[in-house]
Amino acid sequence: MKFVSYNIQYGFGADGRYDLSRFAKVVDGADVIALQEVERFWTRSADDDQPELIGMLLPGYHWVYGPAYDMDASLRDSRGTLLNRRRQFGTMILSKLPIVWSRLHPLPLRRVLHPLNTQNAALEAMIRTPWGPLRVLSIHLSHIGVGERLEQIDYLLGRHRRAALEGGPWSGVDDEPERGWAQGESEPEAPEAAIWMGDFNSEPGSAEYRRIAGDNPNRPTAIYADEFVDAAVAAGHGADAFHSHEWVRDGTLRRRRLDYCFVAPFLAGRVRSFAVDTAATASDHFPVFVDIDLETPDARGSHSR
Repeated sequence: MKFVSYNIQYGFGADGRYDLSRFAKVVDGADVIALQEVERFWTRSADDDQPELIGMLLPGYHWVYGPAYDMDASLRDSRGTLLNRRRQFGTMILSKLPIVWSRLHPLPLRRVLHPLNTQNAALEAMIRTPWGPLRVLSIHLSHIGVGERLEQIDYLLGRHRRAALEGGPWSGVDDEPERGWAQGESEPEAPEAAIWMGDFNSEPGSAEYRRIAGDNPNRPTAIYADEFVDAAVAAGHGADAFHSHEWVRDGTLRRRRLDYCFVAPFLAGRVRSFAVDTAATASDHFPVFVDIDLETPDARGSHSR
């Protein structure tokens, strides 16, 4: 299965031009797409409802949207009728396979005096692949500081370690079937198997990277079951072999890797390839592409709870 993660900078390309269709052409065809910086009803993006427009641009996909940032954007039309709208900014997941359930995780936030800081979030979606059930997260960590990002990572790791104990959106036996709570469905899985994709706003070797992938991710002496493996490393590359963001400072072009795919350790051996498309110009970030063998059923039979 082909996975892609892309921070689309709310549709603005490297040339400063707003055009959602450009990024859609880049990601179309992947099996699972994780997007960051998707918004609704902002003046800067023509008051567009971007999740709806993206769904139209990629009609073969199931999708969910999770707003981290939510503010009033309501207005009244020419007749004075109230149009309730929310100015939102968040993450999105699209999948060719049905998204069985999803939930949004608002991440720990620290108020700052300077510069601007905003609420961040991780959107989680459970998908049943031929290999087995899988939780996919589209993550956007804070751009402000290391301490805040480490708090956010610790929160996500805590939720990950409790996944089997917490379960999905509902659990147990429906003893009131006449009320239609479960609608005849069995309790949905909340698997250990997870893939984290997104903009982590941190570079290889950073404290944030090590908190996710361990102290020596390129040559691990031990891989703990509750840590993650960098898909680039699993595919045979060095953690610093790629960059996913470019910017100019003091007249010098600078490059850094901010965007990742991290996989649960028992998926690391199934990673077939990892690439970053540095020719893409639909955003100030570059898309990350990962190919993972999820067509063969899991022989362990222990990842689903």
